[in-house]
Amino acid sequence: MRRSSPSETELRIADGLRRRDPEAVRALYAEYGPLTLAQLSDTLGDRSAAEDVFQQVLLEAWLRCTTYDPARASLRTWLATIARSRAIDHLRRRIPEPLDPADTIGVDRVCDREPMADIVDRMVVDGLLARLSPGEAEVVRLHFHFGFSQSQIVSRTGVPLGTVKSRMKSALRRLREMMAEEEGAMPL
Repeated sequence: MRRSSPSETELRIADGLRRRDPEAVRALYAEYGPLTLAQLSDTLGDRSAAEDVFQQVLLEAWLRCTTYDPARASLRTWLATIARSRAIDHLRRRIPEPLDPADTIGVDRVCDREPMADIVDRMVVDGLLARLSPGEAEVVRLHFHFGFSQSQIVSRTGVPLGTVKSRMKSALRRLREMMAEEEGAMPL
């Protein structure tokens, strides 16, 4: 399935990567780096490890740039897929630290770790939300991320109930369309 037309930024970065232009890596980092690094940090639970893995992600993006097809997936999705694979590799190689059974903080930290697939899904959804209007994105985040009802959203934002409802309906319709377009993302 084809996705919507890639943005000018995506095309410019992808073209630069294919031409082996070092500026393209800088642009890739500037555009997608903070979110990717934050997600890796969340996933791995260690900022230093996330930075190391992030370097691997950028290197792989540089080396595999010819495999990126803007018609199949957004640059953000392609980079998130690479990041997911490298984070999984890192977690598989990591030797677990011994835990003291009396130390429940360590146990809670390990047990609460979010599955990788959920993290990648969240990265993709965050990317899709960024493509919505600010008003639509706000009502979706408040409802789904924070569990607010529509009336609570009205109280929090001061936006009329009818507007909240129409923004929610429009946002969900657009998200469904964008997710259908993103299904063509190339797995690694």
